[in-house]
Amino acid sequence: MTQSTGSADPAAGIDLNLLLALDVLLEEQSVQGAARRLHLSEPAMSRTLGRIRKALGDPVLVRAGRRMVPTPHALAVRAEVSAVVERARALFAPGRDTDLRTVSRTFTILGPDAIAAALGAPLFARAAEEAPGIRIRFLAESHVDAPFLRQGTADLEVGMIDTSAPEVHVETLCEDRMVGVVRAGHPLLEGELTPERFAAQAGHLIVSRRGRLHGPIDDALAELGLERRVVGSIGTFPASLFVLRDTDLVGLVSSWSLPLAAALGLVTFEVPLSLPALSLGLAWHPRHDADPAHAWLRGCVRDLMPRWSSGP
Repeated sequence: MTQSTGSADPAAGIDLNLLLALDVLLEEQSVQGAARRLHLSEPAMSRTLGRIRKALGDPVLVRAGRRMVPTPHALAVRAEVSAVVERARALFAPGRDTDLRTVSRTFTILGPDAIAAALGAPLFARAAEEAPGIRIRFLAESHVDAPFLRQGTADLEVGMIDTSAPEVHVETLCEDRMVGVVRAGHPLLEGELTPERFAAQAGHLIVSRRGRLHGPIDDALAELGLERRVVGSIGTFPASLFVLRDTDLVGLVSSWSLPLAAALGLVTFEVPLSLPALSLGLAWHPRHDADPAHAWLRGCVRDLMPRWSSGP
């Protein structure tokens, strides 16, 4: 009797459709949302999740209150799952002739709230006209640094890119600058504004997602032998503007926040110091390079970002 010396191919039992389902489940973090995206019934999607759990030996998504959250293992494999699915899409897509109006995707953009406020309306309008099946969600910057692009938590980072990950693609788009901002009728707006008057103002407010109480302004003042009084910091530019509106504090604002500052009746002014320019750009993981939908998203941001890099 002849005995087989080989073993069954482990790939023979793999259902590659589970990868697509897993990618959508991790993106939606909802059985209902994933079922809608994949045009399945909720019971069918629940059964698919069960098969994925059995294949991975992991719960993948667990209940947390009224929503579901990914397990640590699911988060660890999320980027690779997304990369495999995107490579498969690129393999079977008809090259650069992909019709974006037929694409159904969700993209996550990581960046400051001010950029979301500036880019949101025109970007959603572009999507509605050119790629109605693409949904865009803006994710606020965290106070801690993490490899969001590598992990697949975000698909595109927009703003002042300070990533040190060697594999991440970084593209500089334009330069911006900071200007001062105060409430209308503020005493600082009367007369010539010198570095001394600027520094002597009773209180300054810093915007820092990490809670820092020192910035480039302080370095520039120190070179002149001056020091200002920083009363505190706040995480985002939009939030800081509401504080400045109702106090005599002095703040800074970027071009992205100028429309909101004007809407709140705030007044911007040139800071009497030599401040470094702010480089604005994009960053993305190379697994998105050949993805036509991601290329469309990058192109939209390239078109829109320079519009917000002008002064007051």
